[in-house]
Amino acid sequence: MKHSLISSVILLAFASAPVFAQEQSLEPVVDAADKINAAAKSSQLTVEKIADSTQERIQQYKQITRQIQGLEVYTQQLQKQLDAQLVEKDELNSSIDEVSVVERQITPLMLRMIDSLAKFVELDVPFLPEERAERVASLRDLMDRADVDVSEKFRRVMEAFQIEADYGRNIEAYNGEMTVDGQSQDVEFLRMGRTVLLYKTRDGSTMGVWNQQQREWQPLDSSYASNVQEAIRVARKQLAPDLLMLPVFTQTNGAGE
Repeated sequence: MKHSLISSVILLAFASAPVFAQEQSLEPVVDAADKINAAAKSSQLTVEKIADSTQERIQQYKQITRQIQGLEVYTQQLQKQLDAQLVEKDELNSSIDEVSVVERQITPLMLRMIDSLAKFVELDVPFLPEERAERVASLRDLMDRADVDVSEKFRRVMEAFQIEADYGRNIEAYNGEMTVDGQSQDVEFLRMGRTVLLYKTRDGSTMGVWNQQQREWQPLDSSYASNVQEAIRVARKQLAPDLLMLPVFTQTNGAGE
């Protein structure tokens, strides 16, 4: 019985020997498979990284494409604005050329207007002579200034003409000096449009009226004193307007009421 047990052990040993040898022969295969699996896993990770990178590049490409499209639209709009500005520039250049022509034409016109105004003041009823002469002189000085626009010069000339036109539609009383009996005296002037221009001394002892036809001062009868004084108060807005009797020279060089 003892021999039988030993034989079994020996048989078991021999039976296990081929399995152990078979396992040793499979180890290289298993190692190779592990290496292949590891390589495949690494490759998969690489592929995934490449895929992620590619997707990121695609997103960047789409974003850049949208930016390019937006810039193209913006550039097109800028081009339209530029084209419009070029058209406006051409129009402005044309307008500037026209303005230059107008300036060359209007400047001589304004000079002639000032000369006409000066002649008119010289031949007109002699009221406010210093003020009116100074206005004409200031216009002449204005025309020589290079720092004033032509439009402003023209406005000032037209303003002077308007002032002269207004003189014919209003009544005015003002103080001044007058040579009376060879002596300079303070007097009050009364102007009613361009129809009547007269004066009276402070004490009212002497009065005179301008005869435009003869271009001279003529004595005024003292009977007009109260009407003259009342008219002066009306002109100074110290009295309400009323019907007044004042001398008016006719074309026959006679004075009428």
